Amino acid sequence: MKNSSIYLRFIQLVKVLESAQPLAALAPIEHQLLEIIAIANTKQERLSVKDLMADSEVASPATIHKHIHAIVDKGWIYLAPTEDARRKQLMLTDATMKHFDKLGVAITKAISHKKK
Repeated sequence: MKNSSIYLRFIQLVKVLESAQPLAALAPIEHQLLEIIAIANTKQERLSVKDLMADSEVASPATIHKHIHAIVDKGWIYLAPTEDARRKQLMLTDATMKHFDKLGVAITKAISHKKK
């Protein structure tokens, strides 16, 4: 199986997962922001709303702020308090981590399908 076939199989598996996803669907910009937040969380880096708005090239600070609250409302992330009551740290929810686990399984299935 060619690498393109592996990728296409992965896309098919992701579509199946997304159709059964208990969390609300994300807009493209929300998906980009979620990826940034997830990478920071994986590296155990602190990422606040202010940090994301200041460092992001995804959109304007106002647009980022609006979409962060949409992602929170959809259940993908939550805002954790910090020492400074004015700052909130962006954290992934358990449901998001379960979804990422399922995506990891989909990648494994797509790759293992190649070996057959």
